[in-house]
Amino acid sequence: MIDLRSQGDVDGMRAAGRAAARVLADLRRRVAPGVTTGQLDAAAGDLMSLHGCESACLGYVVGRLTYPGRVCISVNDEVVHGIGHPGRVLREGDLVSLDVVVRKDGFIGDNAATVPVGAVPEPLLRLCAATESALAAGIQAARPGGNVGDISAAIQGTVQPLGLGIVREFVGHGVGRRMHEEPQVPNWGKKGVGPRLLPGMALAIEPMITLGSPKIAMDPDGWTARTRDGSPAAHFEHTVLITEGGVEILTLP
Repeated sequence: MIDLRSQGDVDGMRAAGRAAARVLADLRRRVAPGVTTGQLDAAAGDLMSLHGCESACLGYVVGRLTYPGRVCISVNDEVVHGIGHPGRVLREGDLVSLDVVVRKDGFIGDNAATVPVGAVPEPLLRLCAATESALAAGIQAARPGGNVGDISAAIQGTVQPLGLGIVREFVGHGVGRRMHEEPQVPNWGKKGVGPRLLPGMALAIEPMITLGSPKIAMDPDGWTARTRDGSPAAHFEHTVLITEGGVEILTLP
């Protein structure tokens, strides 16, 4: 079932989205060579307290696994769901993806960005730019009366001509009082297919793009997904609301 948000829900989601965006914006500024991913995770907890929200990732359960971090921190060939660690030091030329999901007054705000660590090679900058452009294209395609496939096709049409890989094991999703709700929002597909986009639908749109093969492997921790060929990956995400007149991005600081 796909939930349509009431006006009260929308107000709550706007507040959660703003909080998530502020945490992500503040956390991005702390990325630098020599910083550990454990320090970033701890800083995220402090920032969430500052902005009146809490982590929706910490303690998240899938089967027998419980996520141990406040935010997902994925470095270089790690696509998503990486875990901050005090011994993981960021170095000049790394890419670090920060996926910040917060809960505020019962509602979820979900956003992500990939951040260069110092000076990075030009191909990595192009990967980040293409992934962010794909997110923008997906948001532009999210219109009332359209279909989820319109979003998917727009993302695919942005990155596929560039020869980049589209990860298929993970997709965007509905969001509201829970982190993952219906519908799923793949980063590939055809226009005009999939669930109808209706006012009141809230979606997390999140292209996950690789510089090489899109095939992934899971680390022994059961959470961290990385590219099989070791190629770098990028991840950008916004939570959006379908409105009567178009689309509203909820995760803007």
